[in-house]
Amino acid sequence: MTSEFRKDCKYSLITPTSIGVRITPAGRQPVDCSSTFFMQTTSAETNVASVSSYLGLPVKVLTVFVKDSPISKMIKSNLMSRNMSFEGKDVFQGGPWGYRHQFNIADSGYGSRRPRVQNDRAGEVGRILNTEDFDLDRIFNSEGVSILHLSGLIVSLSRQTGSFCSKLAKAAKESGTKICFDLNYRASFWKNREDELGKTFSRIAQLTDYLVGNEEDFQLCLGLKGPEAGGRKLSSKIESFKEMIKDVREKYPSTSVFATTLREVVNANRHLWGAIMLEGESWHVIEPRAIEVIDRIGGGDGFVGGMLYGILKGWEPEKWIQFGWASGAFVATLITDYATPADEEQIWDIWRGNARVRR
Repeated sequence: MTSEFRKDCKYSLITPTSIGVRITPAGRQPVDCSSTFFMQTTSAETNVASVSSYLGLPVKVLTVFVKDSPISKMIKSNLMSRNMSFEGKDVFQGGPWGYRHQFNIADSGYGSRRPRVQNDRAGEVGRILNTEDFDLDRIFNSEGVSILHLSGLIVSLSRQTGSFCSKLAKAAKESGTKICFDLNYRASFWKNREDELGKTFSRIAQLTDYLVGNEEDFQLCLGLKGPEAGGRKLSSKIESFKEMIKDVREKYPSTSVFATTLREVVNANRHLWGAIMLEGESWHVIEPRAIEVIDRIGGGDGFVGGMLYGILKGWEPEKWIQFGWASGAFVATLITDYATPADEEQIWDIWRGNARVRR
């Protein structure tokens, strides 16, 4: 199976996002006892898009900014440095208690000390994303897009962003654009909104070509039964994961590719990392393999980004999941939570287990 895209698309990949900043203590120390922090711009959706943008494909971000904010200027500069075009209005802050870009405060963990992440999203400007601020006919029909990537994080930010993503998906489908939906369940976003978000997620999933999630995502976003937690080793649960994906396909038969990552945490520095993909009637399985971890945040996004890059390049499906797995493993070696590949070879070397020096 290969994906058919319009030949005249200006953009290989477009994604809507709400971008903020992440602060992480130096030296993998806990947040509460640290005085030195590394600050970077971050969003799950641009994490995904980075694989393609760094490897030379045209990528565009749809977002919203806080006017005259130094954080907004930092975000715009960062997107340009990552070879990403962006489109979005600048809104006035509205005073000290008005809009702002979110803060993500992360302890990467070390050894037996697990990572901890706190999201501070009060007043987040991305919650007002609105299709009225974008010319969808120009974006999807005049300019053309190969793949629209949607994240459940943006869908669930607010009732308005749920409507925004639904309308984007509808416009993309009507234009012939392929749609990727990474479910990205977050319990705090869903609290007291289960019925509303369940319906919105299902509506978008029905339009989706590539559906991605872990076992929790599929169970809690789409109401499906998945593998039981605990007990067996991850590798022994693969058949249960396959059964879960079959159930998802039965509910969403128009979707052509289903994928899930497999992660078993040995400690904060060492994980077992694998993946499963159902493409048409063909299963592609990567048994969990040990990877070294500097920071785990963004690994799943790297997987999706690598898989979509393989699809966009027209590779055989077996390579989609391999490049996705290796892109996720690559991100785990970085202090940024997004991939910054120098070239395809750097990712393929990770897949092959080639860590020898290149001179």
